[in-house]
Order: sequence, then structure tokens, then C-alpha cells
Amino acid sequence: MTFIGLSYTENGVILMRSKRIESMEDYIFNHKSVTLDQLCAEFNVSKNTVRRDVEEIVSRGNFKKIYGGVCIRQSAKELISFDERKIKNLPLKQRIALKAAEIVEDGDIIFIDSGTTTCHLLESIKDRQNLTILTNSLDVINQAVPYGNIEVISLSGSLNRKTLSFTGLSAANVLQSYNISKAFMACTGLSIENGATNSSPLEYDIKRTVVRKSQLVCLLADSSKFGTTSLMTYCGLDEIDILVTDSTPPKEYADFFAGCKHQILLAK
Repeated sequence: MTFIGLSYTENGVILMRSKRIESMEDYIFNHKSVTLDQLCAEFNVSKNTVRRDVEEIVSRGNFKKIYGGVCIRQSAKELISFDERKIKNLPLKQRIALKAAEIVEDGDIIFIDSGTTTCHLLESIKDRQNLTILTNSLDVINQAVPYGNIEVISLSGSLNRKTLSFTGLSAANVLQSYNISKAFMACTGLSIENGATNSSPLEYDIKRTVVRKSQLVCLLADSSKFGTTSLMTYCGLDEIDILVTDSTPPKEYADFFAGCKHQILLAK
């Protein structure tokens, strides 16, 4: 007997559903929260099938239902350390960082945001001369130690061990004294409606201040970030001068950036 959409009957079909659920878990984890409609479109299945799959996913304990969708539990986020997230999709993150590095010139005063893509930027700019880096990323600070040609200005604040970054109002206040030529920012989600978003209220003031103080804002975001929204918007899409990503974005994003006369750089 066959139950359409349930994927229960043949061994191969059971495995196919198991693989789909595993892929769904990865997708939800990467996006933090998704709607049922997003899952339907991404996996090309009906809403009834998605509902059954979500029930299975939620029963495993790392995710929870929200109105119209599903999101990752906070405890599940904490299971993965910064170092583990840093090496996930490593070649992709390195390509994006390498492309963004082309923007950095000798003599620049740049801000490098905390994040698992932005942290790879330093390797590609370590030979720039008379470079000043402002950052709240402990990882970037440690990487810069051997390079005497790079002046490092660290933000104050409390160390957030989940992100290996210094956060708090004092960190944002330090930025008020500096002029920044270029900022290299990270985000949790990116959408036309809500702009660049992040999930940490502790980092909001830092990100917002950096965007306001920088002559040029460059956002490093892989294609999985498009169409997703996290807790807080730290800047609108129109405030991003250059977007560096790994593949051609959806048409509405390309049209939006073209309308603002801003750039999209592809890290191929």
C-alpha cells in the first residue's frame, strides 16, 4: 500500500524521506527560523508533507514550532562552537572573504565585524601597508598579532564566548571616536524588507554605530542568508554599498542594488 507524500512504503522511499528531513534540519539551522512556505518551496513538497516532516524534526528536540514555521532552539545553537561554525562551508567563506579583500587598500582604516566569514578576511589583507583594523572579534585580533604592518584597535566590552567577540555599550562608545573608511560586516539574515539582521541584541549597537561611522559598508553574506530575517535590523539594504556573496542573488535583490547604484561582487 502506498501513502502519497508520506514516503513510508519502500526502503528507498523511506531513505529519501530521511534524507529530506536531514536536509531540512540543516536548512533550518543555517537560517535560524523559516516558514512552512519556505520549506515547501525549497524542497518542492506539499504543505501537508512539510507539516509531517516538521513534526518529526521538532520531536528530535533541537527545533521548536513558531507561528507559521519552525526555528532552532537556543540550546541547540549553543551546541556548536564558534570554531565549528567557522570551518563549516569553509571554502565558500574563504572565497567570499578573498573577494572582499580586493576592496582593502594600503592606508585604510577598516572595521572587521565578528562572524564566521569576516574572520577569514585578515589572511588576505595581511600584506597591506599602513593598515588600521578596528574590531570586536577576538579571532581577528589573535590573527593580526604577527603582522607589525597592521595596527589593531580592539573594542572594549565583555567577551561573548559563543561569538568570540567583545560586546556591550562600552564597545559601541569606543567607535564614536574613530573615522572608518571601510566596514566589513556580517549578518544572520538579509532581506529587502528588513535589511541586514542579526540575532544578538548585545551586538546591535556596535553594528549600527559602525554603519553610521563608515564611508563604505561592505556586507559579506553567502546565498543562504537571502530572504531570511533574524531578531534585529542593524541597517537597511540601501545602506550597504557593496554586497559580497557566492552566487547571483534573486532578481529582486539585483534590481534593488542596481536602483541604489550599489555593487554586488560574486566570489566565484
